[in-house]
Amino acid sequence: MPPKTKVTKESILAAALQLVRESGAAALNARAVARRLDCSTQPIFSNYASMEELREDVLKAADERYQQYLADGRKDPSYPPYKASGMAYIRFAKEERELFKLLFMRDRSGEIIEEDREGIADLIQLIAANTGLSPDEAYLFHLEMWIYVHGIATMVATAYLDWDWEMISRLMTDAYEGIKGRFTAVSARR
Repeated sequence: MPPKTKVTKESILAAALQLVRESGAAALNARAVARRLDCSTQPIFSNYASMEELREDVLKAADERYQQYLADGRKDPSYPPYKASGMAYIRFAKEERELFKLLFMRDRSGEIIEEDREGIADLIQLIAANTGLSPDEAYLFHLEMWIYVHGIATMVATAYLDWDWEMISRLMTDAYEGIKGRFTAVSARR
């Protein structure tokens, strides 16, 4: 009789992440993960104290995948660096719909959400350098732009629309130029 294959924490996480990628966060349960691993639920609960702990690891793994999309997207020579980050966000929504929903479209009731200016400091610097705005103004500029980009990404992730990259790029440029024009006009009047 061949020895039983040991089910590792890494293999459980990989199976759980793949399950969420294919079927969404609501599909994540111990039986579904065990089915993917062709084992009982026992190895899952030997490696994880609870399904909540596994969900937290899936969330972290999804965020790592998202961060990789951003890093790769910023290297795309097709777009200026700031725009490339927005395009990468939308690409993640299009190519990893369920992970995007998990990260950016879940109910946040009860979560403590803190502003993370440090995490976007490089984007704020890009905006300030490209527009002449102060860091505080550049931050507000980024918030407005991010809301616009998030709207496109949400419509893409939910299959509400299926625009090509040229159309998305054009709309992002229009929004960027419109916001820039408003901010620089206000800044010039001061």
